[in-house]
Amino acid sequence: MKALVLYATKHGAALEAARKIAAQFSGAKLVDLNDIKTISKLNLATYDCIILGSSVYAGQTRPALKHFSTNNQDELMDADKRLGIFLVGMDADKEDVAFGINFEDSLLEAAKAKAFVGGIYDPKKANFAERLIMKALKFTEYTNTIDDEKIAEFVQALKMGD
Repeated sequence: MKALVLYATKHGAALEAARKIAAQFSGAKLVDLNDIKTISKLNLATYDCIILGSSVYAGQTRPALKHFSTNNQDELMDADKRLGIFLVGMDADKEDVAFGINFEDSLLEAAKAKAFVGGIYDPKKANFAERLIMKALKFTEYTNTIDDEKIAEFVQALKMGD
């Protein structure tokens, strides 16, 4: 299965999850959605599996993911494709809300797999406002909740039927 893993990240958590996902596919292509030059040259038709991922802040995915998914919705929903969507963040309790407000229902229905895989909080990478918000949520030091088991289940759901 030829896989394309597209991610949008602010501080690197989505990249870490994307790397773990890509590692479970032979020869997967990993692309930052902010890399406009590479994105413009992609031919989605050449991939069997397309995986989209983003970090979530205050319930919102990164703008690059929203832009890409909106502009490529028809290709992403191709019945011959396996679409996967993953999100990273520190508030796993809001998983359903995060998916619901950031993606069209039709795109979510087309996805073979969806997962909220945990997140990373690194106070050294956070700005003052982010540190204040995270402190209110009881995060004051480096925390990594990326769940390798959830990632494996997500990938397995995409590979089902091979």
